[in-house]
Amino acid sequence: MYRFAPSPTGDMHIGNLRAALFNYICSLQDKSGFILRIEDTDNARNIDGKDKEIFEILTKFGIKWDTLYYQSKNLKFHQEFAAKLLHDKKAFLCFCDEATLEAKKEATKARGEAYRYDGTCEHLSDDEVLNNPRPAAVRLKIKNEPQSFVDAIKGEVKFEPQNIDSFVLLRADKTPTYNFACAIDDMLEGVTFVIRGEDHVSNTPKQNLIRQALGYTGKIDYAHLPIILNIEGKKMSKRENSSSVKWLLQKGYMPEAIANYLILLGNKTPCEIFSLNDAVEWFDIKNISKSPAKFDEDKLAQINREHIKLASDERLKELGFDRPNLARFYTQESSLIPEIKAKIDQIYSSKTVLGEWSDNANLIKNVVLNLDIPDSFDEFKNTIINATSLKGKALFMPLRLLLTGAEHGPELKELYPLIKDEIKEIVSK
Repeated sequence: MYRFAPSPTGDMHIGNLRAALFNYICSLQDKSGFILRIEDTDNARNIDGKDKEIFEILTKFGIKWDTLYYQSKNLKFHQEFAAKLLHDKKAFLCFCDEATLEAKKEATKARGEAYRYDGTCEHLSDDEVLNNPRPAAVRLKIKNEPQSFVDAIKGEVKFEPQNIDSFVLLRADKTPTYNFACAIDDMLEGVTFVIRGEDHVSNTPKQNLIRQALGYTGKIDYAHLPIILNIEGKKMSKRENSSSVKWLLQKGYMPEAIANYLILLGNKTPCEIFSLNDAVEWFDIKNISKSPAKFDEDKLAQINREHIKLASDERLKELGFDRPNLARFYTQESSLIPEIKAKIDQIYSSKTVLGEWSDNANLIKNVVLNLDIPDSFDEFKNTIINATSLKGKALFMPLRLLLTGAEHGPELKELYPLIKDEIKEIVSK
């Protein structure tokens, strides 16, 4: 069982989408099922409507979930399991207030050391606990033992005892921390494999320790994806436009192309251009590079062109192209859907040729409007030459302006078969 667990706190990042795609592909390969879990326990950061936006984006990419959960609905289970750990003496109440903890962190930082909870409340007597009026958090008791797990991408990952302290499970307000909620939910939902970003590597031993303390024996495998770098080789910031899936879609990249590129990124694939269904046939999480991958929008644009060329007429019409053949044709000049639409719209919009080409354009226009349009561009051109005596630039520049509304563009000979049935309508505008 695989899962994708986004938070409704902002635009979906390409790193999140990459994880969603990989989890979904693997779930299709072993037919184990795919869970979508909205991690909405951080009320202060949740943004209204972002959950619906997540659904819409995943649907655009052809990702279908078998089960949908909202993490906040599991709050009672988080609290019940925390109570069980307290009862079993595997967790303890911590009465340290934020100011005290922050002062200890600053003092540790001043000494040039990494902060680790010092166990102040771990050995309080029953009376000290019962008679303490302050609100208490719940912390997990940690044994002084190294922790490790095997990552499908990174291999064995080890953590020394000093790197994991008695971390908080439930805050003083009885809300779960990320690690506790995530560990419990994965356990309850029967998740068997988690593919996520490498920023979660340090969370994995904590989540494993939580489930071990609860006596859970189910095995969960992990794969942590290397970060995505920008074109300058730096970690891609969420403030960069190209990191937002929503922005990429609005700019005019097809979901098929974005998915293709994110699956290709840092991966060994049998070909460069493929569909999500193709990837299901050969994808292997172990082929993902351990090194960070660099996001190159120019490469994405090239892949987008190829997907426009390969798309069916029906798919191109879904994307807003009334004339699919022209959409494919203009990929030789543009990569993005709005750019291509603009070039096609220009052909069918009103055109007024001014300046030095005005008179010649009127001559050509009169010939074309009274002509039986031939199948051959050469015959079409020669008929205009014979009727007007125009040649060279004096012919082709005004003709191009009449047909396309632009001074530069693709070869008219290649464009002609695609528009010849509408040429009189085009030049009359």
